[in-house]
Order: sequence, then C-alpha cells, then structure tokens
Amino acid sequence: MVSTQVLAAVTRERVGKGTARSARRAGRVPAIIYGNRETPLSVTIESRSINKAIETPGFFTSLIDIEVEGTKHRVLPRDAQVHPVSGVPLHVDFLRFDPNRRVTVEVPVTFINEREAPGIVRGGVINIVRHALEVSCTAANIPDDFKIDLTGCEIGDSIHANTVVLPEGVDFSITDRDFTIATIAAPTVMTAEDEITDSAEGVTDGNESTATSDESSAESEG
Repeated sequence: MVSTQVLAAVTRERVGKGTARSARRAGRVPAIIYGNRETPLSVTIESRSINKAIETPGFFTSLIDIEVEGTKHRVLPRDAQVHPVSGVPLHVDFLRFDPNRRVTVEVPVTFINEREAPGIVRGGVINIVRHALEVSCTAANIPDDFKIDLTGCEIGDSIHANTVVLPEGVDFSITDRDFTIATIAAPTVMTAEDEITDSAEGVTDGNESTATSDESSAESEG
C-alpha cells in the first residue's frame, strides 16, 4: 500500500444541502467519516487539497489520515461525488480504518515488459479488458497495483486472472471464472505496402471487369 496522506479538515456543525452549498462557495468540500460503529463525523476539507488528493493515482486504495481539530482519523476513501460537467468534487465519503475488516476495492493494473512481447514487437496491440481488478482484503493489505508481465506474449494470446499472483490475504471478488484481463490483438492499421498491393489488385480487377463486359457486349451483338 502507498504511503499515508494527511488532510486537514474542520467539523461541520450543521448538515444539509444549504450548508453543503455554503461550504463549496467558501472553497471547501463536504465529507463524512463513518464506520467502526462510531458516530459519523461530518467535516469539510479545503477544495484544492482534496482535489489534488483525488487526482493522485491510487487514492481509493490508500489509507488517509484526516486531522480534525488536533485528532487524526485514519480512513479509507470509499466514494467521491463529482460535478458532472466540471469534475469538481462535491462530497467525499471516508470509512474509518479497521485492521481486521475486509473491504472490497479496485486495484489498478500495470502492464510491463511490452518490448519483450513478440506479438507487440510485430505490431500487435494490447486490448485492455480490465483496467482495474476488484479484490477483497483488509485495508492494510491493499496492493498498490497488479503488474502484468507481457514477456513472451504473441498475437492472439489472452491474459487471465490465473496469471496474477495475489498477495496473502487478498482474493478476487470474482471467483466463479478465470476472467480475461487483456488480449494481444492483431494490428488494425494497414501498412503502406499493403495499401499499394490492394490498390494494384483493385486496378487489375477493374480492368478484368471491363474486358469481361466488352466481351459480353460483343457476344450479344454477334
């Protein structure tokens, strides 16, 4: 798991749409800290700070320390509501950290050793079916990412879940099938040589068609 970030927050005395809008106008984002059978804590976080944190890769698989009036709350980001047009965060949910509770998260996939894949070297392309893999584990054991080694992959090969080595205590959420993560597809863009060949064949076919048509006309006239 990546290193813990720290975010400063202040308590929200009141909740509701009006209060949330007022907080956003003041440059802050409403958020809630919940879980562990404790009373939910409503807070606001400075907009630039939370926006920067959300844009950081692995935000939703990272433990965060939220400091509220001198007290730190270790949490795991669970959801972020964003504006449909601007993408600006409108509200963020944080789950209190419990070292014994299993959570379900999506862990990003990273592909390595593309130059060692003969299929890619010959022009094949990676068709990514899943950019992230959903797993179940404790918050402290969330992997940073899953590295998929493409060494030796040929055009037509598929990479499935059974090729991923899961850390101890980490399980895929999908357990009823060996799902596909990516495939190595044949190139779809024609080379210049292919285009010239096809053009030449087209001209030849056209001449043959014309000749055939002339012969048919001559036979009809005869």
